[in-house]
Amino acid sequence: MEKPFYKRVLLKLSGEALMGDQEFGISSEVIASYARQIKDIVDLGVEVSVVIGGGNIFRGLSGATQGVDRVTGDHMGMLATVINSLALQNSIEKLGVPTRVQTAIEMPKIAEPFIKRRAQRHLEKGRVVIFGAGTGNPYFTTDTAAALRAIEMNTEVVLKATKVDGIYDKDPVKYSDAVKYDKVTYSEVLAKDLKVMDSTAISLCRENKLPIIVFDSLTEGNIRRVIMGEEIGTKVVAD
Repeated sequence: MEKPFYKRVLLKLSGEALMGDQEFGISSEVIASYARQIKDIVDLGVEVSVVIGGGNIFRGLSGATQGVDRVTGDHMGMLATVINSLALQNSIEKLGVPTRVQTAIEMPKIAEPFIKRRAQRHLEKGRVVIFGAGTGNPYFTTDTAAALRAIEMNTEVVLKATKVDGIYDKDPVKYSDAVKYDKVTYSEVLAKDLKVMDSTAISLCRENKLPIIVFDSLTEGNIRRVIMGEEIGTKVVAD
């Protein structure tokens, strides 16, 4: 059997990517693709944890522009991530892969509370662990939650799965002359304000020397390619 390059990873999934071609909500095709790709790498013996955004349902910042109190909006966004986490859990378990959802805000009727040692034990037993409700605190994004959980789980890399194939010097959708980076340092990301993850998440990864790989996850098979060490997307590395 092929030997994966990474043994324990955290996969950061975009809520917006879950919409597929829809204007909001969850695309059954996209979430099924994610589930298949996750099963594929679990079958290789990789220990997988997941943090998923909620922007396909509700985003705190955009809620604030519509008159929703920021703290209330962020709490609504956290609940949106739990909805996505349960949907992803359902899709993965349909494929026969045991999965646990742990939430930063306790809701024992539907998920486990986040407990570091319990989450690590699940990973060791080959279960996929999905972390919902962000950090449990307003004013922190799911990118920051992903960086935090990755560090707590002692993962080797954060895989930031997006709709684009890497990091560009400007928006490739708007500008045809946008240049893609193969590698970039944490300092460059912060200095150039590259839209990778928010600055808190980047700072956490830099302090803990945790690499980030940004890649297109909507092309099925790309998650496996990254796990096997193929150089796709853009890697954020130490200065």
